[in-house]
Amino acid sequence: MNPSIAPRSSAPQIASQIVDAILAGRIAPGQRLGEQELADVFGVSRTLVREAMARLSARGMVEVSSRRGWFVAQPSRADAADAFSARVAIETGMLNALDKRLPKARLARLKAHYRAEQAAIESGDAGQRSYLLGDFHVCLAECVSGPLLADILRDLTARTTLVATLFQSTHDATLSCSEHVAIVAALERGDAAGAAELMRAHIGAVTAALGQRAPRADPVARLRQALQPAAPQAPAAGPRRGRRLFTDLLPPTPSATRAPSRRPKEI
Repeated sequence: MNPSIAPRSSAPQIASQIVDAILAGRIAPGQRLGEQELADVFGVSRTLVREAMARLSARGMVEVSSRRGWFVAQPSRADAADAFSARVAIETGMLNALDKRLPKARLARLKAHYRAEQAAIESGDAGQRSYLLGDFHVCLAECVSGPLLADILRDLTARTTLVATLFQSTHDATLSCSEHVAIVAALERGDAAGAAELMRAHIGAVTAALGQRAPRADPVARLRQALQPAAPQAPAAGPRRGRRLFTDLLPPTPSATRAPSRRPKEI
């Protein structure tokens, strides 16, 4: 069992940690999630794992095959369009509905969040960077609206993270973070409508950055590489001698060191 994961996790906790791993890009679209492996990692029964998987399936995060088990969802382009459209509607609507300035404590929380994004980008920590860039939208929903909308956005953001992975997004992390900074600045000015338009443009830029579908990974690539024949070695310089295997490791036999005996006299 992984010591960083507490045993006796509940089904919601297991589901939540899997969504966090998707947001961080540590779990890829189409990746198999074995029940027994998850049960071992979390220190729980397979029954509890199946309950967590059922929750994620209802939220569109995983799919099940009767023969092969559970897999992370692989959204299509149509799924991607739906997810991004839903995010635009929810996030701009949430900001437009804001009828007063955000309290200073909530603005401070949002600023701390984008500073953490900047630190992750500078450090080159791809997993933390991916997680924080997606989680900004969840944090914003918590600050502007509340936990119910934040939960909805968490699922939508995880889906669009899968989409960005699957369709090779070229949207730059530094640019994404700077757009978050601009949204928070508009909220600090009390310009909720401006923040909403910035959010619309931000999500639109992420959508436009989607490219071609990423090629499927070769599931046996590592094994294929390991089984490549070794390259032939160049012959050593000097006269070629016959190869002797292990003979230098064996002590000479008595017959090889004893002086040759005289031939016995014939009687």
